[in-house]
Order: sequence, then C-alpha cells, then structure tokens
Amino acid sequence: MSKKTPLQRVEESEKLLEKIMLVVPGFSGYKKREQRREADKIIRNFLHSKLQEARNDLQDVHTAVAKSEQSKELDRIDKLLAVFDRVSERVNHASYGYSGFFDAIKIEEPELDRMIAFDTQLVDGTKGLAERVKSIKTEVDAERFENLGESLSELRKAVEDFDRTFDERKEVIAGVEVG
Repeated sequence: MSKKTPLQRVEESEKLLEKIMLVVPGFSGYKKREQRREADKIIRNFLHSKLQEARNDLQDVHTAVAKSEQSKELDRIDKLLAVFDRVSERVNHASYGYSGFFDAIKIEEPELDRMIAFDTQLVDGTKGLAERVKSIKTEVDAERFENLGESLSELRKAVEDFDRTFDERKEVIAGVEVG
C-alpha cells in the first residue's frame, strides 16, 4: 500500500469535509481553533436529530402495528424504542466534545482528518438508520408485515453498531488530544 502524498491527503479530507457540510447545516469544520467546540456541537446535534427522526418514525410503526393484528411484534418495537432513546440521549449529552481536544494549542492535520472521516461515518450511519426506519414504516403502512420481524432485528443490530461506533468517537478524540 503506497503512502499518500500531502496533496492526496488534503484532497481526500476536503472531499469528506464537503460531504459533511452538504448534509449538516451550519457545519464549517474543525480547522479553526475557535470553531472546534461549535463544530462538535453541530455534528452531535445533527446525529441526535436524525436519531430522533428515526425514533419518531419507529413510534409511528408501533402505533400502526398496535392497530393491526401483528401485535406479537409490539414488545420487540418497545425494546427498540428504548434503545433509540438511550443512544439518542448518549449522543445528545456526550460531554467529551468539550474536552481538552478543543482547547489544544496545536492540532496536526492528520488528526483533524481522522475527526472529519470519523464524523462522516457517523453522519452516514444516522442517515442510514433513518432510511431503514422509513422503509419499515412504508412496509407497515402498506400492511405488509411478512418481513417485519427480520427488519426489526436488522434495525436493532444497526442501532447497536452505531452505538459502538459512537463510543469509538471518544477514543478518536482522545487520540487527537494526545497528538
């Protein structure tokens, strides 16, 4: 595997940054020291918002399933709603966004690149969760319940994967602090 040139690294970082900027309103990056706390807050607010959007759609699924004859899935949906609530609140109240990372005097470009790449992954993850729930909602609204159990299981795994990935963000920030 060849090592990337500085120009290639900058171009790759700029592409990821542009991707986040297109998706997350108000995000302008981590490059300027005074913007770092605000950038972190904007990212976490976006993630929380997308998780809440997915959770609200899942609540609609719960309501539709309760009105149908598919009530055997209600307990599974209730548990999934609780997972969404827990993960969403963890994202919303994560305190490490205000850690020493954002007060550091000098942060090297590769470290900022890692933050941008990681946040891009998280933004894509929440968008994917929201899309999965919308797909389930569409199926339930059309009274197509045959794949509901499997879809709920896959959604639960996806939410838990996102939760683990969000935990890794703390490690990425901690790694940046050290650098």
